[in-house]
Amino acid sequence: EPHLAVTGAKLGEMTVTTSRGPATVPAWVFTLDGYPSPLKRSAVVPSRLPRSPIRRTSAVPGSPLEHLVRISADGRTLTVRALHGVCDDGAVVTALETRGSVVLSGSVKGAEREEICTAQGKLEKVTVRLKRPVGDRVLLDAITGRPVPYRPEFGPTPSWS
Repeated sequence: EPHLAVTGAKLGEMTVTTSRGPATVPAWVFTLDGYPSPLKRSAVVPSRLPRSPIRRTSAVPGSPLEHLVRISADGRTLTVRALHGVCDDGAVVTALETRGSVVLSGSVKGAEREEICTAQGKLEKVTVRLKRPVGDRVLLDAITGRPVPYRPEFGPTPSWS
């Protein structure tokens, strides 16, 4: 069974990507037997998102986004998980781009039908194409007013380098 042999550990630094560009944070730097590059693990706990000054109102249509899954290599295609019902035609996500932000708005297509349906939610991956790369712009949820949280679909947490 494959394994990694740690031959050393020390406190160092690493660069992580934030909604406002790169940040240098404390990190544990592990040397591994047979690997020329060290493995770095963030030595800070991610903070909770601040409470949004924007309160949700029932007068605003749409659904909050669950999380960001991926940004393409060219920075122009986003994949997000959005919630919709099991009896509608799926989630739709649109983007409003400004110089400093990309505001993502989730909605549901085909929800107007008047059939009997269970109140089940279903998460769906939705792809959004931007006019220009995300770059250092913050991704905001139009419904909550908060940054869209990042959670990779598979693999380690974003604090691994």
